[in-house]
Order: sequence, then C-alpha cells, then structure tokens
Amino acid sequence: MLQQVADIVRQAAGLMVADHFSITQKDGLANLVTSSDLAVQHFLTEKLAALLPGCGFLCEEEDFRDLSEESVWIIDPIDGTANYSRGIADCCISVALARGGVLELGVVYSPRRGELYTAERGKGACCNGRPIHVSGRPFADGLLCTALSLYGKQYAKSCSEIIYDLYMRSNDVRRWGSAAVELCLLASGVVELYFEMRLQPWDYAASMLILLEAGGCIAGWDGAAPSLTRPSLVVAANRADSLDELLRTVRRYLPDGVPYQQ
Repeated sequence: MLQQVADIVRQAAGLMVADHFSITQKDGLANLVTSSDLAVQHFLTEKLAALLPGCGFLCEEEDFRDLSEESVWIIDPIDGTANYSRGIADCCISVALARGGVLELGVVYSPRRGELYTAERGKGACCNGRPIHVSGRPFADGLLCTALSLYGKQYAKSCSEIIYDLYMRSNDVRRWGSAAVELCLLASGVVELYFEMRLQPWDYAASMLILLEAGGCIAGWDGAAPSLTRPSLVVAANRADSLDELLRTVRRYLPDGVPYQQ
C-alpha cells in the first residue's frame, strides 16, 4: 500500500504546483489557505477512500474529521502554505495512515525540493527510495529547528525563552517554515533537534513515523508520543539523551504543562 499512497501523493502534487491559485485567510494574516490546499485535499480524500474503503479522515482544511473508523488517514494537503504562496521551496504534502491509533505508514512529498520521504512501521524510512537515518551528533553540536508559535502568538515569550536556552547550548537554529519538512530533515541527518510549542496532528503524523523509522525519537510535554487526535507540543531529536535534554529544558519554562487545552 505504501507505494500506492506515494503514487497518489505524487499525482496530487500536480495540483500543488499550479501557476495560478487564490488565497484566503482562516484566522488572520498568519493562517492562510489557498485553492491549491483545497484541491489537493479533495483529490487525496477521494483517492485514499477508494484505496481503503470504510476509512476515516483527519484533515487540516474545511474541518474534515471522521475519527470513528479503525483506519484513519491524517492529511495536511500543503504543510508550509505561507511558503507555497510565496514561491518558497519548503512546503510539502503530508499523508499518514493510523490503524487503531498506531501509525502504519507515512508519506511526505516536497515537489519543489524534489524529495519524497516514505516510511512503513517496522520497515525503515527512505528519501527518494534510499534509506535514511538520523545523525549521531551530540546535543552541543546539534542544529535546532523551531518556531515562535505562529498561530498562537500569545505563547511567543515562552517559546523565545526556551529557544534562547537551547540555542546557547547547541550549535545553531534553523527555521524552514514547515514542520513536516523539518522533521524529515531530522530523520535524514541534516539537523538534530526540534521544538514547537503547538502543532496539529496533520503537521507531524507522517513525518513522526518517518523520523522514528530513521532511528530518531519524538515526544510531547509528558514524554509520551504526540497525540494523533489533538494539538501537541512537540520535541524531537536524533538521540535519546538529546530528547531528554529538550524535555528538561521545556519543562523548566512550562512546569505546569502546555498553556493551552485544545
């Protein structure tokens, strides 16, 4: 099934790279949706429903949610929509399949970067068909991918404090503007550390499996895997000791947990 899903995602990307698209705002200037987001999501849900009849969906656009089924597709039609709308390469389609709350496969395709990441539970992860693995660099030599909670700017101060602390003890900071792309770069050994205050499951579901299958680790504030049904704080790393250091740092600034409920 993984190859079939990858083929469907590649086909969907033909709608993503259109020259003309319209842009609307969901919740202000920071949160955009384009006609391409909607076209890609409609295409994916139609094709994936035919591939796996009786499945459910959790999708970013149009509040498309049906979590009542055993098998659920978790879809971000374009992760990094702001990048996409401005012609920046760091954007992608993200598709994951969960069965009984367990991730089974993940596909992240960034057509402008020319990168197709794939993973199946227990079978490793690949980029463009070649196996990938996290790097072995220690925390102090790690590059940190992060962001300032764009869709919840009230959390920016806490984010800044955490990022500053991590920055002073690691190598440097990077921001590509797409959680799925960044977690895949961690999986492929390009970066080593990751922190975001609040992400939705469609932002990270597929890339979470890709990262885990590439030997990395990922967690929410409580140390368990980020939720597949509700927003989560997300930290990730190439090594378990680095993940532990990320969690210790986050908890120093958020001792009572995440400052949001939904």
